[in-house]
Amino acid sequence: MKWVTPQADWPESWRHVYGFDRVEVFGDMSNPGHRRAYRARAKQLLEMAASVLKPGDRVLDLAAAQGNYTLWLAERGYDVTWNDLRADLEGYVRLKYERGTVRYAPGNAFDLQFEQPFDLVVITEIIEHVAHPDQFLAQVARLTRPGGYVLLSTPNGGYFLSDRPRFSETPDPSRFEAMQFQPDASGHIFLLHEDEVAPLAAAAGLAVREIRLFTNPLTNGHLKTAWTHRVLPPAVLDALESLTHALPRPLVRRLHTAMAVLLQRTDGAA
Repeated sequence: MKWVTPQADWPESWRHVYGFDRVEVFGDMSNPGHRRAYRARAKQLLEMAASVLKPGDRVLDLAAAQGNYTLWLAERGYDVTWNDLRADLEGYVRLKYERGTVRYAPGNAFDLQFEQPFDLVVITEIIEHVAHPDQFLAQVARLTRPGGYVLLSTPNGGYFLSDRPRFSETPDPSRFEAMQFQPDASGHIFLLHEDEVAPLAAAAGLAVREIRLFTNPLTNGHLKTAWTHRVLPPAVLDALESLTHALPRPLVRRLHTAMAVLLQRTDGAA
């Protein structure tokens, strides 16, 4: 992936997503906790994708924004299609493109149609922005071939600082429709809990193959701990996260901020 430098003629949408890239990808250390959390998520997701894909497999990166996973997966030898509701971001992704097969299909995720389904559909930090995550997963399943996979990441609703409602306990999610599809953390509607994932996936014709919880308050820089990232070696932070991973599962659910889930489309997907 090429590093880019802002230009005077860039549209505001490019400047907005570049602000995230500057910290998450391009080396700005102004927010080390966020940077580390983003890179931890990328590591988990790329490992999980590699566990089920072979070179040349078709991947859809849905609601992909600045396209980092699109580009990373293309560089690893997969045939990747970028999508986002904001069609103007395609130009920004093209600026960063370096190698591999990348196709572009902007548009609303609920309206997309392709001639062939995909081997893997990637939905990173998306499901918490929709008012009907059950309908969203059903649409994602339709875009996935039978036996293919869905890879999602989302904030962990079981984290002890989480302040968003459970989808499974919301009788009328339609009341959130006016605020869905909003970017960034301010647009979060529901945060899924680990025990909600399997029934939600099953209703869409998907089965859970793996769930990973990761990044604790220290490694994410929460509770005013971001300063520790400037003084502690990365190996120490890694060891502290390994320690919390080894705790009983109920504590793991409470202490980790992020969730990555690998789902597989089963026969009879919705």
